[in-house]
Amino acid sequence: MDRIEHHLSDDLLDAYALGSLPHAFAVVAAAHLSLCDACRARAAAVDMVGGALLEDLAPVALAPTARSRALAALDGPAPAPAPAIRGSGIFPAPVMAELQGRPPRWRMLGGGIRQQILHADAQGSLRLLYIPPGRAVPEHGHRGLELTLVLQGSFSDSEGRFGVGDVETAQSALDHQPTAGPEEPCICLAATDAPLRFHALVPRVLQPLFRI
Repeated sequence: MDRIEHHLSDDLLDAYALGSLPHAFAVVAAAHLSLCDACRARAAAVDMVGGALLEDLAPVALAPTARSRALAALDGPAPAPAPAIRGSGIFPAPVMAELQGRPPRWRMLGGGIRQQILHADAQGSLRLLYIPPGRAVPEHGHRGLELTLVLQGSFSDSEGRFGVGDVETAQSALDHQPTAGPEEPCICLAATDAPLRFHALVPRVLQPLFRI
């Protein structure tokens, strides 16, 4: 694996630790943390600070029925533990959980580029992208936030080169045309909270069909 040079921002790490990131972005953050020792250590430090702050909070009285409800819950059957899903190949455990333990089911987008949508709701969408070696995706801008984590290969754009474990944070000011490296197909995990702004006509026409 390349040395990871592009990390999550402090704001994104804080939001992930607080549980306030939308699901699509939280999966990208979790997958990056599984690959990046530095960000994992930073996230652990945020958790420690949060724990220390909780210890300083004034106690709050429980509802009168809290004890009886807790005891009643203990008498009930224990919920079955969810099966543990492990990482597989290039896909970290958070990605395999979205894949439900199965290999990707790619859908062709054109020019050899493929995708699988893993999750979509009102707060954002999450997808896997497969880009053949040397192939560029259509030039585009952003109407919101996009996080892209490299799982295999690499891509380059106006912001630099991104290898395995690197995450690119693209805001609305960035227009770019990521191009896969020549060594092997680039496979990425990408989360967006708004449709992309494609410059060329054909991608704009096909955009609703491909849900990008």
